[in-house]
Amino acid sequence: MSKNDFILEAQPRGDVGKGASRRLRRNAGEIPAIIYGGGEDPMPVTLQHKDIAHATENEAFFSHIITLKVDGQEVSAIIKDLQRHPAKPKIMHADFMRIRADQEITVRVPLHFVNEEKAIGVKQEGGIINHMMNELEVTCLPGKLPEYIEVYMAELRIGDSIHIADLAMPEGVESVDLAHGENHPVAACVMPKEEVIEEPEDEEVAEGEEGDAEEAADDDDAGGDDGDDKADE
Repeated sequence: MSKNDFILEAQPRGDVGKGASRRLRRNAGEIPAIIYGGGEDPMPVTLQHKDIAHATENEAFFSHIITLKVDGQEVSAIIKDLQRHPAKPKIMHADFMRIRADQEITVRVPLHFVNEEKAIGVKQEGGIINHMMNELEVTCLPGKLPEYIEVYMAELRIGDSIHIADLAMPEGVESVDLAHGENHPVAACVMPKEEVIEEPEDEEVAEGEEGDAEEAADDDDAGGDDGDDKADE
């Protein structure tokens, strides 16, 4: 079950379109958003940018039931899409999907890796942990939605891996991948790759080459002297 509460104030939005959205962001510090689903018509709304930006700093926001207060009414929803500015730390648009307590939802939930540094393969065998997944798509009723799923790493040895089927899923929560017969790896313990260090050139070889170069230089000098002698003759 989720422990955080996320409540956002929203205002109905009558003026829609790209131009109206730009004016909102520029003049009012607000962003456009849409609430849809739940058997009701889509509802365009506006949110204060600072409020949603602060909420998104918590990873639980993306796997949590969010309460949107619109005109005195509370709407339960989950975040389905968040559009960000490509170059600035700004949120441009948000999509929320209404939920009903008796209808299952599909959400991506973050994975928390527990005792990774204490894993046998790391602490005793000198290995490292590779993460293949950092979140898992799950299906559950809204009341069963977890903030995260823990991945227990302590018993992992070098060469071992953890797959989705190995995870301790909370009651009432199912993996979408497993439901489709796909048991992907989540993490593995492996030996770190050895760095290839180029050996410095052998000193004796270097000295020999240096000596050869000096002898060649002496021969050139000698040849030059002979030429001078012939010129004198």
